[in-house]
Amino acid sequence: MSVPPVRASDGDRDRALNELRDRAAEGHLSMDTFIGRVEMALRAKSRGELDELVADLPQRGRWRRKITEAVASISDLTHRIEAAWRRPRLPRLALPADGRTRYIVGRAPTCDLVLTDLTVSRVHAELRRVDGTWVVVDLGSMNGTRLNGWRLLGPATVRPGDEVAFGDCAFLVTMPAA
Repeated sequence: MSVPPVRASDGDRDRALNELRDRAAEGHLSMDTFIGRVEMALRAKSRGELDELVADLPQRGRWRRKITEAVASISDLTHRIEAAWRRPRLPRLALPADGRTRYIVGRAPTCDLVLTDLTVSRVHAELRRVDGTWVVVDLGSMNGTRLNGWRLLGPATVRPGDEVAFGDCAFLVTMPAA
């Protein structure tokens, strides 16, 4: 009695595709061969079919694998540093040091922090001091208030180093100068 072939899982398929990608990057496969094998891997129904796609490729030595992994991690680090470097430098928003517990942010001249950008509502948001910590609350603004990229749906605690945005006006939160 013959045993039916083992069905290829998503993990098996991903491993085969990664192996093909790595071998193509190392120059062991031409682009046409790589594309053809990727198409076959996506249509493969069994683990055996996937194994056949990479069986004729030379095995990577331990050192070659380690070097490839090191280069990949350095490349990832370089990419993250470049992305952080390109990020815009945000103006600082020092949390108020006086005794007041409520500050209104908006375009209206009666606000405590007046922002003239048209994406900021007339009365946009409120900064409140609650038990020594600062909380930001959106006051129903049209373009929203975001904290660290997330749109506020309710009150949120603000800490030094957070990015707070009122409409398109973004700031880096800092502690007040003593």
